[in-house]
Amino acid sequence: MPAKINHVAIVSSNYAILGQFYQAVFGMKSSGNQRSGRAITVGDGYVGLNINPRREGRQARLDHFGIEVDDVPETLERIRAGYPSVTWLERSSTRPFAGLTTHDPDGNVFDISQKDMTNRTDLYAAEEWSQERTIDHIAVRTMNADAMAKFYADVFDLALLNKAPDDPNSYLSDGRVTIELIPWSVADSKGMSIIMPGMDHIGFKVESIAALKADLEAASANPHLRPVGVGIGKEGTARLERFKATCPLGRYHLADSDGVLIDVCE
Repeated sequence: MPAKINHVAIVSSNYAILGQFYQAVFGMKSSGNQRSGRAITVGDGYVGLNINPRREGRQARLDHFGIEVDDVPETLERIRAGYPSVTWLERSSTRPFAGLTTHDPDGNVFDISQKDMTNRTDLYAAEEWSQERTIDHIAVRTMNADAMAKFYADVFDLALLNKAPDDPNSYLSDGRVTIELIPWSVADSKGMSIIMPGMDHIGFKVESIAALKADLEAASANPHLRPVGVGIGKEGTARLERFKATCPLGRYHLADSDGVLIDVCE
């Protein structure tokens, strides 16, 4: 039962502008047929990036991810049999990327969809395409990283990846995109505001970090697309050093124009 990471979701008070950032800097494309007034969806030809407007009671943040499977009922049966504490909720037919929302045993929320869903629209109904800048990994901070890795492997047949002996993280792959599970402890936030469990950052693979930096500089001519600075001040320096230390996959670190953390590899 092959599964794939099919989307990542951000909640933003500046969702339309943020969509422009990812198009200008990472070359992500829009279908040109957006759900008017509801969200902005761009993608890299494999993964969709859903940028949702912030509603009352919701935090602006990197919010969740989605997994596409061949057979939703079979997936739910695997969850029911192996992880009875996990529940799920069917979603509205207006969501072209998620049939239901569920969570892992640590409470990390994600969506499940099926490839032949009748409500698939926008990028999720389009043919895949190739581009140079793509989402490489998504990182989640969680209490029990090893146990959650087993959950995603058991339920979705995602491949557990090898890692260095001293690396505390766990990694799974759908063959293209990696889920990085980072052990969470409140002690990791020493010297900075508390880093919460949950989605941590997005990782991109690019053809050239130097070329990416040039595009970032060009985008910054528009003040609305200017990336939020990282590593500024004592607390910012501590946060950036922790970011670099906990994820060995990225070589260049930044934040988007709304503060979502990103790291980049070539």
